[in-house]
Amino acid sequence: MKLILLVLTITLLLIQITQAMYCWGKLGRCKTTCEQNEVFHILCTDEAKCCVNPKNVPVKT
Repeated sequence: MKLILLVLTITLLLIQITQAMYCWGKLGRCKTTCEQNEVFHILCTDEAKCCVNPKNVPVKT
């Protein structure tokens, strides 16, 4: 029984740690630096950059 509780606790902690924050309607991910094929569009709540694929960013006209 203790082993099951330990495994459950570790699993729940790992789920919390590995969750990625989404932004821009789940089209972007909150990261500290964007990859080469992504552009910075807005700031996330934790002051990370919202990295979005350029085809999903609206064009100003």
